[in-house]
Amino acid sequence: MTKVSKGEEINPKTTQYSFFGPLGTGAITLLTPAITYLLYFACPNSYDDDTCQLLQKPAFERLLECDFWKSLFDLEAFGVYLAWYTFTVVAWAIIPAQWVRGTQLRDGTYKLYKMNAFATLLMATGIAIGQIVRAGPEGFTYLADKWIPILTASLIMSVAQSVFCYAMSFTSGKLLALGGNTGSFVHDFFIGRELNPSIGSFDIKTFNELRPGLALWWLLDISLACRQYATFGRLTDSMILVVGFHGWYVFDALYNEPIILTQMDIVHDGFGFMLAFGDLTWVPFVYSLQARFLAYHPNVLGPLGVFAVVLLQLLGYYIFRVSNAEKNDFRNGKNPKNLQYMQTKRGTKLLTSGWWGTLRHPNYLGDLIMAVAWSLPTGGCTPLTYFYPAYFTVLLIHRALRDDSHCREKYGDDWNAYIEKVPYCIFPYSE
Repeated sequence: MTKVSKGEEINPKTTQYSFFGPLGTGAITLLTPAITYLLYFACPNSYDDDTCQLLQKPAFERLLECDFWKSLFDLEAFGVYLAWYTFTVVAWAIIPAQWVRGTQLRDGTYKLYKMNAFATLLMATGIAIGQIVRAGPEGFTYLADKWIPILTASLIMSVAQSVFCYAMSFTSGKLLALGGNTGSFVHDFFIGRELNPSIGSFDIKTFNELRPGLALWWLLDISLACRQYATFGRLTDSMILVVGFHGWYVFDALYNEPIILTQMDIVHDGFGFMLAFGDLTWVPFVYSLQARFLAYHPNVLGPLGVFAVVLLQLLGYYIFRVSNAEKNDFRNGKNPKNLQYMQTKRGTKLLTSGWWGTLRHPNYLGDLIMAVAWSLPTGGCTPLTYFYPAYFTVLLIHRALRDDSHCREKYGDDWNAYIEKVPYCIFPYSE
């Protein structure tokens, strides 16, 4: 019997495809950028225009126009985006921060991660507020007005990083992702071949997970609110709610930055186009869809509407935050609520009471409730503003299935026993 080399043991060949293999990952790689642009052009983006831009003339005629393609890229906007990305990198480098140890890697080592995303967000927010105070709301509408060119710049950055990380994954000594080593370029480029691509102590995946895209989402929302104020002379209650909810989510995520170190993106997935595009382009430019619609189509909810939406948001946030806190306390050896658990043959423990004894993914349920609360302030004028909760439902169901597959492989029969104790996945009374 041929002895397996150490390198092959640490980086085994991936034998199962994700997302239906090269055909599925190739389709997603091409379609998701197109969808991001489509969401912009599929609804009115001007306060004096109530028609879908794609319906103003046949779509194929627009695609043949040279001016249309030229409008997608702007050198100045590209420079602004590069300046923004550079700002986040420099902030990571110069702001003092605690270095937090991540989970143990397959080779037995640990990585340290610099946690100063929240300080970076505060700096960016301060600069934005300073500009608004200095020049008025009209002085911070650039991001809203240059939406498409900045989107294109972020797409270029995500593709460039995907190519760089894929190429560097073939150098010696790399720890590969278990799901990204099939040998298929299309599949592995999308999933991510290397688990933790780094430049020195700068970990590319964890840096992109929260900083450039999530913070940009917040700045885009502020710019869109400024656009509404500059156009209509006031902010509507619906815009205040949407920007407030999004900001709450962003500030909470960056304040609790160490939590990402136990998430599937960091622990299991490589850094390929899926995460690069998702972090840098999809999150800021799709998640801000409600604020962008309201910037040009104000909607007034009134006191009762505001109360109902806020109540729904608080419910979702409570489930999301409390369930995540239970999980992280337990993983760090704490159990302040004396939650019940089952012991596995691997020596690890699985919660069987509390939120994680009710659902296998209670944090996903909280996320989905918040997603609905973010869309309700836009009213019923268009279904497009509900794209996010619809897409997010599909994403989280697929993610839960992937996570269950990982856990079944990891825990074996113990996972089946756990599912008997906790049969519901995301939604109560629905397996």
